[in-house]
Amino acid sequence: MDKKYTTTSGIEIKEVYPAVPSKQELPGQFPFTRGVQKDMYRGRLWTMRQYAGFSTAEESNKRYHYLLAQGTMGLSVAFDLPTQIGYDSDDAMAEGEVGKVGVAIDSLKDMEVLFDGIELQKITTSMTINATAAILLAMYIALAKKQGADLQQLSGTIQNDILKEYAARGTYIYPPKPSMRIITDIFEYCGKELPKWNTISISGYHIREAGATAVQELAFTLANGKAYLNAALQKGLDVNVFAKRLSFFFNCHNNFFEEIAKFRAARRMWANIVKSLGATDEKAMMLRFHTQTGGSTLTAQQPLNNVVRVANQALAAVLGGTQSLHTNGYDEALSLPTEAAAKIALRTQQIIAFESGVTDTVDPLAGSYFIETLTDEVEAAANIYMDKIEVMGGAVNAIESGYMQQEIASASYQYQQEIESAQRVIVGVNKFTQKEERFNEMLNIDETVRVTQIEKLKKLKAERNNEAVEAALLNLKNKARGTENLMPFILLAVEEYATLGEIANCLREVFGEY
Repeated sequence: MDKKYTTTSGIEIKEVYPAVPSKQELPGQFPFTRGVQKDMYRGRLWTMRQYAGFSTAEESNKRYHYLLAQGTMGLSVAFDLPTQIGYDSDDAMAEGEVGKVGVAIDSLKDMEVLFDGIELQKITTSMTINATAAILLAMYIALAKKQGADLQQLSGTIQNDILKEYAARGTYIYPPKPSMRIITDIFEYCGKELPKWNTISISGYHIREAGATAVQELAFTLANGKAYLNAALQKGLDVNVFAKRLSFFFNCHNNFFEEIAKFRAARRMWANIVKSLGATDEKAMMLRFHTQTGGSTLTAQQPLNNVVRVANQALAAVLGGTQSLHTNGYDEALSLPTEAAAKIALRTQQIIAFESGVTDTVDPLAGSYFIETLTDEVEAAANIYMDKIEVMGGAVNAIESGYMQQEIASASYQYQQEIESAQRVIVGVNKFTQKEERFNEMLNIDETVRVTQIEKLKKLKAERNNEAVEAALLNLKNKARGTENLMPFILLAVEEYATLGEIANCLREVFGEY
């Protein structure tokens, strides 16, 4: 019997593909299957970002200056776990986690140090932050104001995607409804004050990292995106305005052609979703996205093999038409990336951009019988999931009922079974193995980071105007009980040097914890 070949999502791959009917769609035209710009990378390369942040603001600032000197075009900030879930470094809940998986940010003081010597108006900054996104964005705005920046020109992205936290990642604080309120408050505020800021990066990345297939990543991400659109419409926002400031964040794994097809299908599906909700401006229908290579595909065994995996994934993202790209360090299955690993990750992007020739024409794989058919098949498979979610009443209901979580868990279990039975080959793990040599080049974060942060917090609280802080927090708490937009009041608290934990706890008292 002939062996059956499938993608990671279970779509059967034929031995050969017959000709597909000629498609006359051009890049830059609805529904944007072939790209959101008619000239794509001939006009402008994707933004080369390197996701970085560890230890203290001082240490991360050094890494940012290093990356900018190496040719990084935009910064992407990783925050530690306490920052992500609204605890100051001196909180008992923060013990053992301060500065470990990202930088510790407790107040505007830390933000000032983090971007010391970097003009915010001249760079774009992406911040991977969700539950405390409003607070970190307020700190960034406060710093930009201190630098004298024109807020109308400030550009960057906050992830701000709480639905995927409930579905896959777990760094939520408040229940879904108040969380959605904060998110739509950010949409509304930035629409007036920061018109160039991307107010949400709807993330499939963490859904994929939790074990989802490519098709599930696509379907669940777009379903979440549709929920945000509906929430903004209910708030009375104009879809033709706010939809232009939505962006997406996708993963890229090893199945080269399936990943390219996923990105092409995503643009087409999103364009049709936004149009169906009343948009008339084609720019509002464009799906713009950042890609990160697959962290869960990296192996601790034979870590230098990861250089090849990352290059393969980065090339797929570029052929799929990404607007922004982060490439993982080869050592990230072992620790946060060292400078050497971060540099080779960036050089990978630069070699693709300047040496491979794939940027010379738009959507170079268009018309491939395989790619065109696979794009259609990925879209059809994703639509089956989306239709089920629609019947449930949308993404929020699908998450609250546990549907998305169960589908992801089942896919993750199946994937692990395939590795353990060697049905799926992972080079260096279940095939082509060797006796491991100790890998010594690792970045370690010790516990002194927490001691440093606690000292900084003591100094801050001794020097700031504590009466003004208390007044700002009380005001915020009162506004949270009403219906006003919370962003201006969070910003006022931040500017008085209220800490992240104080602001998050203030909202916990009103909204409760989930």
